[in-house]
Amino acid sequence: MSGFLAALVVSFGVIFVAELGDKSQLMALTFATRFRALPVLIGITIATAVVHAVSVAVGYGLGAALPTGWIALVAAIAFLAFGAWTLRGDRLTEEEKTKAEKSTKSAVVAASVAFFLAELGDKTMLATITLATQYGWLGTWLGSTVGMVAADALAILIGRSLGKHLPEKAIKYGAAALFFIFGVWLLIDAIMQLT
Repeated sequence: MSGFLAALVVSFGVIFVAELGDKSQLMALTFATRFRALPVLIGITIATAVVHAVSVAVGYGLGAALPTGWIALVAAIAFLAFGAWTLRGDRLTEEEKTKAEKSTKSAVVAASVAFFLAELGDKTMLATITLATQYGWLGTWLGSTVGMVAADALAILIGRSLGKHLPEKAIKYGAAALFFIFGVWLLIDAIMQLT
């Protein structure tokens, strides 16, 4: 598999899984109850593209400056931490929920601003930085952006058709398990590179 395709596929998969049960999905559901789905998705896409571009730039810069064995070790620790973070779970604060429900701006602007602010320092941003240290910047950026938008679109579709009764525990445990698997895999890779 080419470097671009590997970056695209891995980034899409990791970010899609990381986004399951994340507060961004909860925000997407809340916005979709007030606005039409398409403008909300456009806003999510704009915010995600910008945040993940910054994340990829930071990660790619780190990847060029640091030895790959140490990067793999840091990435392994980060993915294990993401697994623990996922088990802890995310919830919208009352302030975030109120902003999503009461926004009087256009749906695109409201969703863009809310999602941009919510994603700064979030696990998907940190995961994108981590992935960019290992893979090419373009594939990582496209894969992570599409992965997040796809997960949020799924939340909107499922949420609108089935209500807010998602199997939260199954999603949380499944996503955490995948992060732990990626973390162990990267840890083994780091140990092999450093010894």
